[in-house]
Amino acid sequence: MCLRRGLKGTFALSLEAKENSMEIDQFFVAGINYKKTDAAVRGQFAIGPEQYLSILQKARQYGLQEVFVLSTCNRTEIYGIAPSADHLTNLLCSETAGSQATFNSLCYIKEGRNAIHHIFSVAAGLDSQILGDYEIVGQMKLAVRTAKEQDMIGAFTERLFNTVLQASKVIKNETGLSGGTISVAFAAIQFIREKLAGQTGKNILVLGTGKIGRNTCRNLVDYLHTKQITLINRTEEKATELAEELGLQTAPYSQLNDQVQAADIIIVATNASTPVIMCEQLLLSSPKVLVDLSIPNNIDPAAAALPHITLANVDDLSRINDDTLNMRKAEVPKALVVIAAYLGEFLEWHSLRKHAPVLKAVKQKLHDMQSCGLYLSSYQSSNTMDTVDKAAIQKVVNNVALKMRDRNQPGCHYIEAINDFMTIGIN
Repeated sequence: MCLRRGLKGTFALSLEAKENSMEIDQFFVAGINYKKTDAAVRGQFAIGPEQYLSILQKARQYGLQEVFVLSTCNRTEIYGIAPSADHLTNLLCSETAGSQATFNSLCYIKEGRNAIHHIFSVAAGLDSQILGDYEIVGQMKLAVRTAKEQDMIGAFTERLFNTVLQASKVIKNETGLSGGTISVAFAAIQFIREKLAGQTGKNILVLGTGKIGRNTCRNLVDYLHTKQITLINRTEEKATELAEELGLQTAPYSQLNDQVQAADIIIVATNASTPVIMCEQLLLSSPKVLVDLSIPNNIDPAAAALPHITLANVDDLSRINDDTLNMRKAEVPKALVVIAAYLGEFLEWHSLRKHAPVLKAVKQKLHDMQSCGLYLSSYQSSNTMDTVDKAAIQKVVNNVALKMRDRNQPGCHYIEAINDFMTIGIN
């Protein structure tokens, strides 16, 4: 009876272990990025804070327990553990302006180890439009933190993401993949410098003072050596704070049209869902250089057709090539070595984790045998078995763990553990 009670629940535990082992097979990423879509298409699938919150709140209705969405100027991706990738794409497209049919025709889907390798590559900057762009790490942290606040990050995803961050940090600090000065914000400066060809005294308007807008402002000051910059932001306090830090000017959002007319260079880095500068505003304006760092486009793309307007978006900026980018390309093999090491570490953790339910049950059942009358009556004659030594139990459990991990031995681990335990007790 005691042995039978000890084995009771084995089937349930085997199901739990099977579920753990399936996590990798059921881990998916589905997304679109700059490789197959332009800024206009990516804008249809950009996810803002309110849309993201709605996605997370609806996730359980789609049968999902772990999911997060990464939406940047280069990509929109949904990661999660799901019965199929369709569960993820259906959820994502329920909140996008673009249709699911369009998404399905352009997206990539990765699963299992390929999906895991992908998230490592994204966090390292290997999959960025500008190679080695490290800003993606901060965006990914925010995405995961938001999902965790909605209880959509479980043990698997959290451990995976923490390992990804460790690998990304090592790549940043120990390789030259992110070396030099090149990013979307810096590429904007290179573009402006090229178009101005040494001209000075130009009035610059920066619309939007989020992270990209702030970085762009600092680059303007540092590399163009100018402070003829006016900042506009819907939340005026943010613009004022940055202007005071850098010695720049601000204007209220209500004066946007006047500032557009007065500027020679306009940089837009907002997160509006529709353009904030329209083609009509520029029809009779003076010649201007415009840079749109937003996804979706926040400058009307039709403005590019005007003969006196030069317009670049994030796709145009990504094509800028220089010595720094060539240097980064040479560092890719080193980054891949780091990723391989940390990916292996994660898979080792997962391999041990999938055995945890069985090991826990084996340990508990051996402890239960202490109070089993049948077991004690059979072995009470042995002086060493009057009381069960906890160290002996742990030794048996460790032996089972070794065989499960290193030898991948099949069979009933309960029976084998009990045999080992009895042998230790008698000897």
